[in-house]
Amino acid sequence: MKQKRMILMLLAAGLAIAGGVRADEAQLLQEARGIPAKMVPKLLEVLQDEIDKSGHAGAISVCREKAPEMAKNLSAQLGWQIRRVSLKNRNPKAVPDAWERATLEDFERRLAAGEKPTGIDKGEIVEENGQKFYRYMKALPTQDLCLNCHGTPERLAPGVAEKLKELYPDDKAVGYSSAQIRGAITAKKPL
Repeated sequence: MKQKRMILMLLAAGLAIAGGVRADEAQLLQEARGIPAKMVPKLLEVLQDEIDKSGHAGAISVCREKAPEMAKNLSAQLGWQIRRVSLKNRNPKAVPDAWERATLEDFERRLAAGEKPTGIDKGEIVEENGQKFYRYMKALPTQDLCLNCHGTPERLAPGVAEKLKELYPDDKAVGYSSAQIRGAITAKKPL
């Protein structure tokens, strides 16, 4: 009888711990989902302002300089490591790590299966080199505005192709059409 009671207490404790882990993971997912909401609208606002001032070719500096700066500032503010990555990167610093690559490839499968690109994201607890992290990614689908610098050659805005050749001789980030996954915002937090 005592042994049975002890087993039931251990099972109950295990279920409580598992429930707590799920609750913690749900909290982390909710927190992570707030990151793109803080960054993307501000980035689009800054980008549109620069397009209005300098044209599309001049606005490349927003994605080249200001977006990484915004990610760095938001990282410091929120306690997450935040950056943008892509399978077809423009910036050499935007190359995905193994988890990000696998997640981006999964995003492409989900898109091909009919999922709306605006809703594609993923969050999970992972272990890397003996340390646990919460990892999150949110797909960044191309919008009409994006195609001026990331579209097919005939869709690129005047002067953009030349500026891209100058700044990014190894650019892979062109040829997109609307609602494709251009890349993702990725966030990582040590646990």
